[in-house]
Amino acid sequence: MTKLDMGNDVDAVVSRLRALLDGPGLAVEQTMLKTGWVSALPQLHQLREQVKRLHAWAPHLQPTEGGLGMSLVEFAKVSEVLGRSPIGHWIANCQAPDIGNMELMHSHASHELRTRWLTPLMAGDIRSCFAMTEPEHAGSNPVWMSTRAVLDGGDYVINGHKWFTTGADGAAFTIVMAVTDPAGLPHKRATMILVPMDTPGLTLVQNIQVMGERGGDHHSHAELLFENVRVPYANRIGHEGQGFELAQARLGPGRVHHCMRWIGICERAFDLMCRRAVQRELSPGETLGRRDTVQHWVAECRADIDAARLLVLEAARLLEKGGVMLARDQISAIKFFTANTMQKVLDRAIQVHGALGLTDATPLALWWAHERGSRIYDGPDEVHKQSLGRSILKRYMQ
Repeated sequence: MTKLDMGNDVDAVVSRLRALLDGPGLAVEQTMLKTGWVSALPQLHQLREQVKRLHAWAPHLQPTEGGLGMSLVEFAKVSEVLGRSPIGHWIANCQAPDIGNMELMHSHASHELRTRWLTPLMAGDIRSCFAMTEPEHAGSNPVWMSTRAVLDGGDYVINGHKWFTTGADGAAFTIVMAVTDPAGLPHKRATMILVPMDTPGLTLVQNIQVMGERGGDHHSHAELLFENVRVPYANRIGHEGQGFELAQARLGPGRVHHCMRWIGICERAFDLMCRRAVQRELSPGETLGRRDTVQHWVAECRADIDAARLLVLEAARLLEKGGVMLARDQISAIKFFTANTMQKVLDRAIQVHGALGLTDATPLALWWAHERGSRIYDGPDEVHKQSLGRSILKRYMQ
């Protein structure tokens, strides 16, 4: 019997998480916004314990692993409510990049790697990161990279330069994408390798300053340097040359996770915008909400958010039914459509708040700074649009 069978249906889990985030979570969120993620960590850990007591921990994991055993569609609904707060996914231990690494290691890591690294990761005792993007190469071409892993006896020796490695600061290990067969076919050259962060030769150069903020711990993006980093051949994830294939498999569910989090952001921003519109007076008795422009924004945002949600849930359903190939078009569509919807909703919410929207009194400014990257990472808008358009037109040519 799963935890969900025992009365923890999706709606109940969503309700409990919403109450936590709208209650004690708000004070912790404010601490994080004003003084940073690291200073809020003691309170964040307390919230994690509350999530466990609420039986809402790790909804994506099986009950035997301490989770709720939710399907992708069920988790998508939980991800939306967690997305309403910048701290939501972390306190439930389903934050990126850890959730993707958990899924990857479940299916393709050895028993030894799962025991040593996956078990504490699922328990929330450690964090991880994923090192793929390189500053020297366009991230939109994932098969073009310079990081190399060369076999030397029973070890890989890794040399390379990575950046925008989310959450590397304080992580216990990284999964790095490195070329192991430079002469191979483009999509068969790279391999994923687990590297403990304290391995000699691995240097965290800096937390990259993003929109004026370096961040810290989970809430950061790092630049990493690999200089003759030596790890056992047994640290390989999957088969040699399978890196690109595993990355693509990881990105399917990952994009659903991201998009439902973005819809949660949209819903919170929409709620803040509407409250501000009916309360803020331009003159005595004349509120922002009485202006036609604001009313149009509210109507358009409501329609866009609802449309995005339906697109994402359909993509999740197809992904569960037939895998990445069946849901390929939908995965491309949700990535650019939801990201653009979020940017539009955030922009209008900030505009309605005026100067207040630029401050840390609400999460709007933080989201504007950190979520603009949504239209770049995991494939820029232009790549997904081109892919979807090409796929559709191909069907007309048959």
